[in-house]
Amino acid sequence: MIFSVLPLLVGLVFAAASLTPSLIPRDWLMQGLLVGGSLAAGYVITQFVLALWRALELPVLKGRPARIAHALLAVPVLVVFGRGVILSGVWQNSIRSRMGMPDLEVNNTAKMLLLALVVFLLLFVIGKAIEALFHLLRLRLARYIPARSANVLGLLLAALIVVTLTRDGVVNGAMRIADGSFVAAQHLTDPNVAPPTEPWQSGSAVSNSVWDLMGKPGRDFVLGGPRASAISAFTGRPAKEPLRIYIGLAQDRQPEARAQLAFAEMLRVGAFDRKVLVVASPTGTGWMDPASYDALEYIHGGDVATVAVQYSYLMSPLALIFETEAGLDQITALMRLVYEHWRHLPAEQRPRLYLHGISLGAWSSMHSFNPFQMMNEPVDGAFWVGPPFPSTLWRQANAARLPGSPFVLPEVDDSEVIRYASQFQPPDRSGRPWGRLRMLFLQYASDPIVFYDPTSLWRAPEWMREPLAPDVSPRLSFTPVVTQLQLTVDMLVSTSAPPGFGHTYHAHDYIDGWISVTDPEGWTATETERLKSICGQNGKYGCENR
Repeated sequence: MIFSVLPLLVGLVFAAASLTPSLIPRDWLMQGLLVGGSLAAGYVITQFVLALWRALELPVLKGRPARIAHALLAVPVLVVFGRGVILSGVWQNSIRSRMGMPDLEVNNTAKMLLLALVVFLLLFVIGKAIEALFHLLRLRLARYIPARSANVLGLLLAALIVVTLTRDGVVNGAMRIADGSFVAAQHLTDPNVAPPTEPWQSGSAVSNSVWDLMGKPGRDFVLGGPRASAISAFTGRPAKEPLRIYIGLAQDRQPEARAQLAFAEMLRVGAFDRKVLVVASPTGTGWMDPASYDALEYIHGGDVATVAVQYSYLMSPLALIFETEAGLDQITALMRLVYEHWRHLPAEQRPRLYLHGISLGAWSSMHSFNPFQMMNEPVDGAFWVGPPFPSTLWRQANAARLPGSPFVLPEVDDSEVIRYASQFQPPDRSGRPWGRLRMLFLQYASDPIVFYDPTSLWRAPEWMREPLAPDVSPRLSFTPVVTQLQLTVDMLVSTSAPPGFGHTYHAHDYIDGWISVTDPEGWTATETERLKSICGQNGKYGCENR
């Protein structure tokens, strides 16, 4: 028989569990990949356990008793799997409805099952090839050393060959392709986009930032956003042209050099003369979410300067794994220059200084916050959005939460310094006053970038053991191994959720966050509602320039 019965049955249980909802809705493509991968994972794990069982020479059912046991076990397994297939659409729709997404198509299940079968067979063939390599090695080695030693050494050699080929061949090759594709997506030279003509804009003829090396995310950031006329029309008061300073990754190989260029550009355009100064860290690709920066500039009448330096071309999950230090080195170098200059300015003349980052940018921005350096002269605050789960400062803050406060939205001390907000809970809900330093985390309970947990391989994450937030399906359940696979897939598609869910943060929540952190003078609740009416509408990220 090609397939072993018991591993296949366990694999079907894993596959059934993978059909349950997790944090992000899955279409037939992602669900098919997940079901096929879960089936293969259950198969491989059981095969390994059986191999270990036999190696220990423990008793094993054989012949007719084994066939009867398999038949008896197959009945409940097939029932569980069949039930999962039938209810998979209902389960996915239970979270899609919470996010305002349409129900899945009727033929979704059939396409998903077909893809799952293809994925499982492909992984099975790869597994058989690895098994054949192991047998080849152990038989060759058995000619020269004892059989038991040959088995162990053959297994180690097979594992070494697979890891080497995967790391140096498949992974590095895929990374080269991905890096090249993301570089191409940057459109480093795009004749269809003319550089700015105003001298105060990055990328202009007199700027330290070279337009052709800025990349598409930087050009979008510099050219986007509200102009002073639009801000003035909204507020009814005179407004300034917001300063947006951006240095592309292609401009220099060294993060220190790029930081020096950004700092020189800040001095050139008068960034330290503004009321609000934001040191921002982009996402992995260099993207700057217009929903955040547009809102801030409206709130402060354009009297804002924002500086950012690109450190990668890769999407944030890939940059987090393969270019871990790039973002940390870049924002640390920039923050060191900015902070040293800022703290030596007269206190009554210097701008209010804030740290800001979204996704991987939040992670690197937190790294640049040095409490020992800033203890005597702290910055005014920080606004971190969708902080990735490895973020040290975020994890330390979580660990200090008050007993009884939820993991997805903790309370820390008396909320004077650190606060958490979501789309359902604004930052100032406690009514208590802020302290001197304001640090705000904006996070959605349905965001897997924030709430992925490596220990979900064997135990339920802490947030899964407490009452679930409104944007999380009540049908969520934990299964060892499978839950980690689900959360891994969730991270890959985290931005496929509509604004206000998953890893797609809504302009309205940025508005509430910036108002709370920066405390704009004379700002009213009426203006907040008016701003929300022009920001994040019709699926757009930024604010319409009315």
